[in-house]
Amino acid sequence: MPRPRLCRRIRCNPGVTYFKPQGVPMRSLEVVELTIEELEAYRLRYVENMEQNDGAKEMNTSQSTYQRILFSANKKIADALINGKAIKIMCPCVTESELFSNKT
Repeated sequence: MPRPRLCRRIRCNPGVTYFKPQGVPMRSLEVVELTIEELEAYRLRYVENMEQNDGAKEMNTSQSTYQRILFSANKKIADALINGKAIKIMCPCVTESELFSNKT
């Protein structure tokens, strides 16, 4: 039986849930699903310019877990960009109140 997932600190609020290539109908696109954790790790690294240890602390996770999350995000985003797929931001385990809270 796998260990239960720990709560990660998520401080981004994606204003949109889909990105897609312009001029291509959504019904004809494959979709890559990006979790809210992957989006947050990507934001911390590439928008906030945080190093791995700082990003891991910010998300309340270990450095190795943070690195795995970031690697997964990079792989999915690259796949979508190179292969012309849509990106759907998934948020299955975070409630709206948790998403907007500023708890530390």
